[in-house]
Amino acid sequence: MTLIAERTGALAGLRVLDLSRILAGPTCTQILGDLGADIIKVEKPGAGDDTRAWGPPYVTGPDGQPTTESAYYLSANRNKRSIAIDFTESEGREVLVRLLEKSDVLVENFKTGTLKRYGLDFETLHPRFPKLVYCSITGFGQTGPYASRAGYDYLAQAMGGIMSVTGAADGPPMKVGVGIADVTTGLYATIGILAALRHRDVSGLGQHIDMALLDTQVSWLVNEATNFLTSGIRPPRRGNEHPNIVPYKVYGTKDGFIVLAVGNDTQFARWCKVAGAAHLAEDPLYATNAARVVNRGQMDEQVAKAMKDKTTTEWLRALEPLGVPCGPVNHIDEVFGDDHVLSRGMRIEMPYRHSASGKVSLVGSPIKMSRTPPAYRYAPPKNGEHSREILEEFGCLPSSETK
Repeated sequence: MTLIAERTGALAGLRVLDLSRILAGPTCTQILGDLGADIIKVEKPGAGDDTRAWGPPYVTGPDGQPTTESAYYLSANRNKRSIAIDFTESEGREVLVRLLEKSDVLVENFKTGTLKRYGLDFETLHPRFPKLVYCSITGFGQTGPYASRAGYDYLAQAMGGIMSVTGAADGPPMKVGVGIADVTTGLYATIGILAALRHRDVSGLGQHIDMALLDTQVSWLVNEATNFLTSGIRPPRRGNEHPNIVPYKVYGTKDGFIVLAVGNDTQFARWCKVAGAAHLAEDPLYATNAARVVNRGQMDEQVAKAMKDKTTTEWLRALEPLGVPCGPVNHIDEVFGDDHVLSRGMRIEMPYRHSASGKVSLVGSPIKMSRTPPAYRYAPPKNGEHSREILEEFGCLPSSETK
């Protein structure tokens, strides 16, 4: 029985050839791998995925010294097998084509036009592999004035508008603290691949999926985009405030910070009662959300003053039973010490023989499924770790070498 036949999960039996690196493509293929797909990560011999060197921090090896495997790389590369192939050489391309003969999906994130030079673009491969779903992930897409540009998450955040509405009102534009354009592009790419596979089930034909970081970034401007499209007014930066709901922001408490997220007038009245400010819920200036948005400044001053009267814990204990949304502003160490987060399986440990402890800690999948839940089969691989195994599996080694 082959490895792929032994797999379980919603996507068991699906084979994905992963020519991507950095974050967007690897995020997509890690999700597919968590759901049971066989992900073959194709890496450049010697160097491998760029993010392997994006540290510190690095995994500590058995000798107590840092390895060449960064924490960044670990974040998006579990449930994959790695093979080192130089497809710029004819021999490497021949191996890649052999792998494609038994693959369902190809994911790549090379600069537009790069793979065409090697006959590995969709137009060249489609006649030979008509069922192949081919997903390209680039900064700006396969078409348009910017198609030839190199693209990175930071550029997408800047050009796609999110930085213009992130940060303090009187401060500079601010990026999100993680590579969110990359991650959301990976999510959308996963959705596109699953939809294309469903279409292939019906039609028997694969197709080309053209994903761009900038497109995805623009798509998740969501309400701020439609606020502008509806009003014609450029949205400003508001720091931690919400453009359409008040009070909805971070407030200082007696001993720290808390997010108060009042979503309707009933919740506001409940907060007012706990805060000893019931009169605010009856004041026409603040009684409705629309009025609170118009009178944001005055409203916020009074809420901020009241929030200072209690500790964060006191507010949580008072508001949670009443259904008033609120929560502490956790540091990341506090996130992974939270009993609820841990109970939901959001921190996992996998065997990892390349580390001093023999294991590695990773962030778990948020997908919960009753019949085919995500499974963690492979820790993030070393570059080329499975080359021989994969070559044997696909019959790419001379018989003398497989004995």
